[in-house]
Amino acid sequence: MSDLPRIGLLFGYDWDADGFAALQAQAQFDHAGFDLFSFPSNAHLIHFDLLRFARRQAKRGRKLGWRGVVSHHEQFGALAAALVAQELGLPGATPESVLAAQHKLHAREVLQKVAPEANVGFMSLDVAYGDDIPHGLTYPQFVKPVKAAFSVLAREVKSREELQAHTRFGRRELWLIRRLVEPFERVIKQLMPQAGTAHRMMLETPLPMATPQYNLDGWVFNGRAQALGVVDAVMYPGTQAFMRWEVPSQLALTVQERALEVAQKFLTAIGYTHGFFNMEFFHDPATDRLSVIEFNPRLASQFADLYRRVQGRDAHAMSLALALGRDPAALPRGVPTAGAAASQVYRSFDPQALIQMPSPAQEAAVLSRFPDALLFSYAKTPHAVQRDFKWLGSYRHGIVHLGGRDRADLRQRTEQASRLLGWTAPYFDNAPQHRGDETLRGALPPKPREIATDTDTHTDPESDPHPHSGVLP
Repeated sequence: MSDLPRIGLLFGYDWDADGFAALQAQAQFDHAGFDLFSFPSNAHLIHFDLLRFARRQAKRGRKLGWRGVVSHHEQFGALAAALVAQELGLPGATPESVLAAQHKLHAREVLQKVAPEANVGFMSLDVAYGDDIPHGLTYPQFVKPVKAAFSVLAREVKSREELQAHTRFGRRELWLIRRLVEPFERVIKQLMPQAGTAHRMMLETPLPMATPQYNLDGWVFNGRAQALGVVDAVMYPGTQAFMRWEVPSQLALTVQERALEVAQKFLTAIGYTHGFFNMEFFHDPATDRLSVIEFNPRLASQFADLYRRVQGRDAHAMSLALALGRDPAALPRGVPTAGAAASQVYRSFDPQALIQMPSPAQEAAVLSRFPDALLFSYAKTPHAVQRDFKWLGSYRHGIVHLGGRDRADLRQRTEQASRLLGWTAPYFDNAPQHRGDETLRGALPPKPREIATDTDTHTDPESDPHPHSGVLP
């Protein structure tokens, strides 16, 4: 019998699969859940009931002697882990606190009470999917689902007609939306009915396009929020689409400290006292205003590799410590391997373009030239690509993680790797040209900016180092 602690790992796919696989000498992981982005695994979505799943895993954990339960999966895993931990009396966040963060409208209401200076204007769009949009709204508005992941359906609209078109869904779209939201909805009705239904959209005041965006990552232990670090988000110009994430952050330390103070106020208010968190926010250097985009009650797994390269800190090992009731601050650091690191995102903004995926030989050439690289490519069916364009405004076909001595060296290595893959390096002066509201090459005048929520960060299918093309219905 192994002396290693047994841990329930729920929905441990993508980035988490690799992160926890590296910890096999520290714990024995019992896996549960399904991959939303791989068929036939995602067929479980058809009849998935989150409460039933949590009860089943609690029964399993009691039988196997779990000493902890962990998940960084935004759509189902974080809430399921909280339910199981509560049932088994294990360390973890309360289900109510996870619900409070993931219900985006309720989270705005809480933030308005505890840190209104960091909030944006918001309101509920109280119409059913596909119903007529009420008259009298002012535009532009940023519209997004009350409960969603991956930034699906989150975008700026400039008129009632545009908002109406954006909220008209086909049969297959409605099927998917309802099955992604309904498991959360059932738990909300049982544990937090005062928050209201999650089957709706909400509106927020757009911010100027030029406002830089950041991610604060950290954890809460004994109610005290501590920072792991800040990641800088770089967008494809003129869009809400992420081009890359970079560490170390160039944001002033004083602003990073203010961000942590806002996070502490919010997390305390919702009762989130144990676990990792991620706060997405804007900071306007001209006005010094910090504006929260949203809170995510779990580790932003995609960034773990970046912190490991630059800080020598293993965020997955830290989350394992939390699952066992230990303070991650006590863990030793490894030796950093880079002075700068980035998660580089390759996108197409042309729905008719045929994206050439790299061949096995091309991928092998990249990994031979850059042994530290992480390479992900995402081939999709034409239907899935078209859905990406409606829901996200682009098709993300690849990601590369690399480190460098500094930002200049990182860019040079990224451009070399991109040439080997046959892709354009994701840097501003290489960005594709588009007309109208799409991307433009060069400087852009300030205009309303979409609040880019959680599309590519954290739980999008960006983890498997081998190409896969799992497609939801």
